[in-house]
Amino acid sequence: MSSNHASLDAAATDRKARLAKLAALKRKQPEPEPDTEPTAGDETEPATSDVTRKYLSGRNYDAETRGPKLGFDAAPIEGQLTLEAQAAEIAKATAEQAQKDEAVDQPIDLFKLQPKKPNWDLKRDLDEKMSILDVRTQNAIARLVRQRIEDAQRAAQAKGTGSNGGGHGEEVGIEGEMLVEGIHVREREEERELEDETA
Repeated sequence: MSSNHASLDAAATDRKARLAKLAALKRKQPEPEPDTEPTAGDETEPATSDVTRKYLSGRNYDAETRGPKLGFDAAPIEGQLTLEAQAAEIAKATAEQAQKDEAVDQPIDLFKLQPKKPNWDLKRDLDEKMSILDVRTQNAIARLVRQRIEDAQRAAQAKGTGSNGGGHGEEVGIEGEMLVEGIHVREREEERELEDETA
């Protein structure tokens, strides 16, 4: 076990010596002056660049700033609208709306939650089927009104042939009265339907 400690101690002292050498080299490096440029005839570079190239790979070290490379100068998604930004905006708008709703803090009106009538869903489903029947109903009413008018005309002709000899003016008057009566009947039926729907 003492051999392990001895080898570890030796490794630690060796590492400390190397670190001390690097620190000494770093302290000895003069600051580069931006005004002085190497001439074309000068083939030897300063010792500082040799040291940095020798010990630093350049993959993560930026020699100009003498520090680590921080990545891109500008983010690749700069100026673009991303999903994250859109989601943040939606979340912010939702939070603001929730705060406004909480500020109002009104009690829930249970009458607004309930339907006005318990059979509203049945009426909703029947509306499509009833549209066909409504057309048939209107046609039947029109047919009945025409039949009443024709019956009244026949009755007027029968009366007119017995007493008047077939007066044409009487026939038109009866037809007009029957037509007005049919219109009034139809209006009353529509009013009843509206009352049934609202009740």
